[in-house]
Amino acid sequence: MKPTENNKPKQKSPFREWLDSVVFAVVAATLIRFFLFEAYTIPTPSMESSLMVGDFLFVSKMHYGVRTPKTPLQLPLTHQKIWFTNLPSYLSWVQLPTYRLPGFSKVKQGDAVVFNVPNFEEDGDSPLDLRTFYVKRCVATPGDVLEVRDQQVFVNNKAMENPEKMQHPVFMKTKENLDDAFFAEYGIRNSPDASYDSADWLPLADSTNQLAGYKLNTSKKHIDEINSLPWAKSFDLDAFKDPKGLTYIDMFPHDTVDFKWNRDFYGPLKVPAKGLTVQLDRKNVKLYQEAIIKYEGNSDIVLAGDKLVKNGQAMTSYTFKQDYYFMMGDNRHNSADSRFWGFVPADHIVGKAVFVWMSIDPNKPLFSLDKIRWNRIFRFVD
Repeated sequence: MKPTENNKPKQKSPFREWLDSVVFAVVAATLIRFFLFEAYTIPTPSMESSLMVGDFLFVSKMHYGVRTPKTPLQLPLTHQKIWFTNLPSYLSWVQLPTYRLPGFSKVKQGDAVVFNVPNFEEDGDSPLDLRTFYVKRCVATPGDVLEVRDQQVFVNNKAMENPEKMQHPVFMKTKENLDDAFFAEYGIRNSPDASYDSADWLPLADSTNQLAGYKLNTSKKHIDEINSLPWAKSFDLDAFKDPKGLTYIDMFPHDTVDFKWNRDFYGPLKVPAKGLTVQLDRKNVKLYQEAIIKYEGNSDIVLAGDKLVKNGQAMTSYTFKQDYYFMMGDNRHNSADSRFWGFVPADHIVGKAVFVWMSIDPNKPLFSLDKIRWNRIFRFVD
């Protein structure tokens, strides 16, 4: 039987074919982004020089298990805003409970982890799964006791193996006139808007206004490389260290009376774990009130003075409902991390940073030959 004019399949118009291709691409990209990998960029130097500003990462959601969406009414392939606008990309009318599908590993000490930042004021009332993303290194897992002693992280009273490219500020005493090109050879670079605290290198003068040396923010590996060069120099590793007992109000738990903690001397602090029961004495209330009230779904618990109160009764203990983690940046004096805003709840974890697929130097001219950091492309994250 020959096909008639009426039962011949209709030819799609070019526009319809284009539209179908776009829909397929969006659906495929959304599924890949949800179940497998998602791309992120590094906006701050808090992980340098392990991860650089301008690195583009693929983050695996399979490692720790896919987190189900809390905010289902969202424009695909967006985050908080619609592209190139200031308009929200989501509707918060429906908020679902968050679950995690099985993964093939757990968050381990030393992992570079992407997560939604807790307590980030710029996020306002954004839903949990649409809050700002950070990438930091996990230094303590649920139930661990963390302490920083003289810049060295200890977990359960055992020194943690330091990341190879971990950075601290040091003083290099020398009379040599050195420039940006010299320091760039050792990965020590300044951005155009670098301040005194964030600069990776900075010349310092003595009382007679003569060059005394340089403040360097760098790793032990680069210190050793520079130290081997044949000209006079010496390094003071303690010049910019926070002394023991010095404290800042912006350090978690934001109490300078009971907790004399700073960036280089911090803790000891027990990280909450699901099922862990803590006694709610005056000091523990300061440490755990935020997690209990904000991240455990306890709308009936309030802070009254130095006590947590439920149904009019002061609580003497609390058992946690989920796991928590302690995260730190490898750039230890230039990182907003758990030392400043506390624990990262398990339901804030997005995935594991796996490899860098592109790296662009934001300080280079647009069409310069070294705008792309070719030596960083397709590098696995240490």
